[in-house]
Amino acid sequence: MKVVYPGSFDPLTNGHLDIIRRAARSFDHVFVVVFDNAAKNALFSVEERVAMINESVGDVSNVTVDSSSGLLVNYAKKCGAGGIVKGLRAVSDFDYEFKMALMNKKLVPEIETVFMMTSLKYLYLSSSLVKEVASYGGCIRDLVPPAVEARLFDKLKKKPQGDI
Repeated sequence: MKVVYPGSFDPLTNGHLDIIRRAARSFDHVFVVVFDNAAKNALFSVEERVAMINESVGDVSNVTVDSSSGLLVNYAKKCGAGGIVKGLRAVSDFDYEFKMALMNKKLVPEIETVFMMTSLKYLYLSSSLVKEVASYGGCIRDLVPPAVEARLFDKLKKKPQGDI
């Protein structure tokens, strides 16, 4: 089955990357799709986010990185996906994602939503937290792929202070 893993990925974290790699082992093909969320003030452009993800998953043959806007289920139908993968860290994630899954099911009943629990080592990790730490020059080396680290500090015009 083909699946879509959507997100804003601003920026991609190792938690996102973990879900992508695990989904790629579980499904025939994974479409990682950057959606521009108007409710979030993005640091990186959609094109920059797509490029960082491509660099980070270049070794995974059954992953395609793309961008889209509009309804997720419309994108899933267009690419022939039978499922949507959502990563969950906490109960608060589930509450929001459960409602979205039900709405998507109402819109396109044949597309299933699959929830993947985050790995324990990434339970606390979020793009917002990574941006905050980086904005103070803190070490984010173990939080994001190498393709993201340098770009993030460059974008913030900060120099990493090293391991703390």
